[in-house]
Amino acid sequence: MSATTAPLLIIGGGQAGLATAYTARTLGLHPLVLEASDRTAGAWPRYYDSLTLFSPARCSSLPGRPFPADPDGYPTRDEVVAYLSDYAAALDADIRTGHRVAQVTTARPDGGFEVTTADGKLFHASMVIAATGAFSRPHRPDLPGLDGFTGTVLHSADYRRPEPLAGRRVVIVGGGNSAVQIAVELAEHARVTLATLHPLRFMPQRVLGVDMHIWLRRTGLDTAAWARPLLTGGRGTPVFDTGTYRTQIATGNPDRRPLFARVEGSEVVWQDGTREQVDTILLATGYRPDVGYLAGLDGALDDNGQPRHHGGVSISHPGLGFVGLEWQRSFASATLRGVGADARHVLNRLRRQQARIGRATPARTRH
Repeated sequence: MSATTAPLLIIGGGQAGLATAYTARTLGLHPLVLEASDRTAGAWPRYYDSLTLFSPARCSSLPGRPFPADPDGYPTRDEVVAYLSDYAAALDADIRTGHRVAQVTTARPDGGFEVTTADGKLFHASMVIAATGAFSRPHRPDLPGLDGFTGTVLHSADYRRPEPLAGRRVVIVGGGNSAVQIAVELAEHARVTLATLHPLRFMPQRVLGVDMHIWLRRTGLDTAAWARPLLTGGRGTPVFDTGTYRTQIATGNPDRRPLFARVEGSEVVWQDGTREQVDTILLATGYRPDVGYLAGLDGALDDNGQPRHHGGVSISHPGLGFVGLEWQRSFASATLRGVGADARHVLNRLRRQQARIGRATPARTRH
């Protein structure tokens, strides 16, 4: 089977892949982008209808193209989808949709990578960047009794709008931005509880009239390792709030409770021992990177299937990098505003690796 050879192959055509392709072009590389779906918008088209960004438009741009909206406004899901589609159309890059990567190996004499798609197409590349991001695989935690729940279990990835859940008793597991946004919306139609390990942590959306994301960038907290427990994990993920969410939750609809002890049949058993009939458990428990196609590269993934890297550069395979992972290099790494800086960091280091090991890098894609 004949193979297409590229100097740089990028897996994923969402925000991380597009930012990487743009940055590669500024460095004189001609990337080939393989996207599994039929469009270049990443996971955005699959998010719930009312989603708005937690950062303003001025902080939500990919490199080389400002977000076309009110700089201080918060773009909607559909605005982001349109922005990504337009960004891809303007890119001077070879982007191929409908190409789902199945496997990456190093079975080549020159030490480069061999990439195979689900339909059997073959590609060779000196450098490969996995840019399928941090939001490809919905995470379902192992909660006691959840597998035996006789009601409906949804992930936030399955949630689109509140009407199908109208009149139901819903427990949302999770206390991050999406969990709270969905809970407040859904509470107008259903009886909703936010069940969380820790109390909700509200962070002001704006301080002295300036969005918190701008303060994080200006103060260096974005990239400060010591600040990571403050910004994610620890005693709960901060929820950016103008005051609306805190006020609504204070009314008791939705209410917030400690995470239930277990699930039994159609009931949840709360920490105080009380039982309650529940119709739907909605898991707003985040995502994990979907990089199973790298399983054939010995040492590229850890025992949990997560990338082994330093700042997005593989610690096991020269020429392999990642863009779009959560906290890859900063709080913003998995966001529109963060992927561009990470892409440049990774590409510069991969190119230096190539120079050190003397690996040939073709200038353009060859068929």
